[in-house]
Amino acid sequence: MRNQKLKGLEERRELWLPQGLLVEILWRLPSKTLAWVRFVSKEWKCIVSDRTFIRLQLKPREQLSGFFFQGRYEWCDGDVKSVSYISVDRDSTKVEKSVLNFLPENVVIMSSNNGLICCRSSFPCSKPVFYVCNPLNREWITLQWPNLTKDSSTALIFEPFKGQIDVSTDFQVVTVCQTYFEVEDEDEDEGEDGIQFSFNIYSSRTKAWTLSREVCICSHNLQKKGCAFVEGVVFWLTNGDYILMFDPENELSCLVMQPFPASELNFTPGMCVGEAEGKLQYVLISEDGLQVWELEDWSSSRWSLKRFISLEELEKENPKCMYHISEKLESHLTTDTFPWINPLSFKDTTLLLRISTDIYAFNFDTRKAKLLCPYSALGPNSMFSPIVIPYTMSLVPLG
Repeated sequence: MRNQKLKGLEERRELWLPQGLLVEILWRLPSKTLAWVRFVSKEWKCIVSDRTFIRLQLKPREQLSGFFFQGRYEWCDGDVKSVSYISVDRDSTKVEKSVLNFLPENVVIMSSNNGLICCRSSFPCSKPVFYVCNPLNREWITLQWPNLTKDSSTALIFEPFKGQIDVSTDFQVVTVCQTYFEVEDEDEDEGEDGIQFSFNIYSSRTKAWTLSREVCICSHNLQKKGCAFVEGVVFWLTNGDYILMFDPENELSCLVMQPFPASELNFTPGMCVGEAEGKLQYVLISEDGLQVWELEDWSSSRWSLKRFISLEELEKENPKCMYHISEKLESHLTTDTFPWINPLSFKDTTLLLRISTDIYAFNFDTRKAKLLCPYSALGPNSMFSPIVIPYTMSLVPLG
């Protein structure tokens, strides 16, 4: 009887709500809502799962959903097993620990792009692999790579609309491997260590890895904060004055000078890189204020200042969490391993940052910091160089 009533309701709905109008309504909904809409009826599921609909729905810029967060051990060779997800699109924030539990093993998050996430097996592991997954529809693919090492950095490149009439599921995974060598110095008895970066590229089309002919020489390691992807190009922060850039399509790499070289400052500023409006963003907080620099030309390391908020303005508009910010920055930037305030990740207009022992989302449009969670909610090993990755939901399938 209940099934007959539901069938009758569906038939009556079809009489007064044409499919064209239904599509017009549904495509305006965010991906998170559409994930639940699929269970309303078979017709709705077919509409939402259709690639033409997905392309239509994703054309408007999807809002930032949240950030994945994973701590790192300071002295241990193993990996922290716990992965946290912090949402920023809710009125009340909840730290979720089970978002990636559909994967067959514990993983370390590496990169995110257009709703897909790339992660690797958690070490120690006898046969480590990569996973590319979509947490929203819980689909995943395993990538075999026998040379996977803990020190390698990885970026996911996924552009579902690039040169395609339909939604493309093709992606690439780029890994950066570091090889150390000694650089001879004529003025010193002993040479300094140099680093050669080499690049391996996986293509979902060929289902194979290739070693790029490109190499890049640097004197600094990559930071393990994650990476930024901008129009086919990947950027990684180093521990020095440069940002490593790699273009996998043209197999071209270079070192981009940061807007404020750390070697010219008398303190260690908090910084991170991100993306907004198709441009690389460099976020810096120092005794001068909160700054967002945009990369205009990577070949000449030309930057432009896009946003600036003085410390006085930050304190005035956020008195509860940024009180006495000038004094605290002055004392902590020069003495503490963990500064009092530290940018963690940036996407569009949202900056995830730690202030003292809490996590906040700072919106550059409103200039307000929203408390998300205490740092203790992210695990006991969350203070030391955590991996933080912005995430935007997507219905794009992997199959």
